[in-house]
Amino acid sequence: MTDLLTLAELGGPLAAIGGAAYARHAYPAVYWSTVGLPLSVARLLASYSSTMDACGLTVQPSRWRALAVRAATRREVRPVPPRRGIIRPTTTGLRIRLRLAPGQEPADVAASAERLRHAWGVHAVHVRDIKPGVVELRLVGFDVLRKVRMPRRLDSGPLRVPVALREDATALVRDYRTVPHELVLGATLSGKSMYLRNLLTGLAVQPVVLVGIDCKRGVELAPFAPRLSALATDPDQAAELLPVLVKEMEDRYDLIKARQGIAPGTPEELITSDIWGLPDEERPAPIVLFIDEVAELFLVATRKEEERRDEMVTQLIRLAQLGRAAGIYLEVCGQRFGAELGKGATMLRAQLTGRVCHRVNDEASAKMALGDIAPEAVLAACAIAPELPGLAVVGDTSGGWSRIRTPYLSLAEAAAICRAAAHHIPDVPALDPFRPYVPPMPVEASGPVPTARPVTE
Repeated sequence: MTDLLTLAELGGPLAAIGGAAYARHAYPAVYWSTVGLPLSVARLLASYSSTMDACGLTVQPSRWRALAVRAATRREVRPVPPRRGIIRPTTTGLRIRLRLAPGQEPADVAASAERLRHAWGVHAVHVRDIKPGVVELRLVGFDVLRKVRMPRRLDSGPLRVPVALREDATALVRDYRTVPHELVLGATLSGKSMYLRNLLTGLAVQPVVLVGIDCKRGVELAPFAPRLSALATDPDQAAELLPVLVKEMEDRYDLIKARQGIAPGTPEELITSDIWGLPDEERPAPIVLFIDEVAELFLVATRKEEERRDEMVTQLIRLAQLGRAAGIYLEVCGQRFGAELGKGATMLRAQLTGRVCHRVNDEASAKMALGDIAPEAVLAACAIAPELPGLAVVGDTSGGWSRIRTPYLSLAEAAAICRAAAHHIPDVPALDPFRPYVPPMPVEASGPVPTARPVTE
């Protein structure tokens, strides 16, 4: 009996410890909510002042505060840390706002993020500038990119698609009106196609014209044919499609210019320089052009193909330079995109504001994507492991960058979403000749099919 009691007393704590260890590995969100969150909050509250002092984030108190402390307690006046706001728990970590002391800046806190991570026992600490004098610390309790779960509340809207999860547990929203054109690079099996699927399915349910150029005979974009307004599956078809898009862009500029024939007394809200200022009944539907394996448009073998290549590159550059105001946006994907592709490649890349770099085969490819906008992100892109498909580094021309990972979406699910959203295709008569053929869905029989029998007399 005594042995059983001893076993029960020891087995309970051991089972709890083993369960916590298993949950931390298999169900990190559950472990964080039950064990990690209380421990991290306790560490933060107990060591806040000493940690800030060790990180060099404390300052000398004001003269009035020093006089008040000496008069009230007669103890030594110590440096004070930034004023701490309310701790807000989340399903993935903590959020806390700090009011910076005079003379401090957000970069001072960001430089100590790694020290704060170790002091408070969390996976990562991210610093975000809220307003002058106030920063927000976003503490992430576990690796949210290991198993991607998108937030419940997503910021979606016209031409806004939540496409991936950032390493700080916020959603990466692809906003075409803010970043009109984007370059997506990645080696084979890096997750580039998964990123493309999430973008396509997010736009499929919106009144957006989707156009595809897939020079791999359509193997990437053909499953989404029910929702595509046009699809080119080889360079010859692309050479016919691109002039039509350029002509559509010119027609939209004529429409905008007609609106700009401003008569005296015209209200200011009717004066516009892009399609978004046009009335709803006159505004054409936006167009998003997806180009998979852009290098196939540049590779040539004969002089005739070289002339065709130059024409296509010129048209792509015109779309990238002038398409935003006409509501035409580019999503250019490839494994490598550098000057060695030929004339116009560097000029086209310079027009692509957004950059997404998945795992690449060499450092030069990462520099092509991120080197001219965020040099420090190149090393992060080169460190992506092959066993983490979908992991990428995203940056823009502002110099900011972060790690992201796209949620898994099977090809069958993406194709089903596009098939169900086929009624959202806007009417663009110029693209009708390029509409991909969609075979009809087979009709399931409601009962057994009768067998034909010969007629006997």
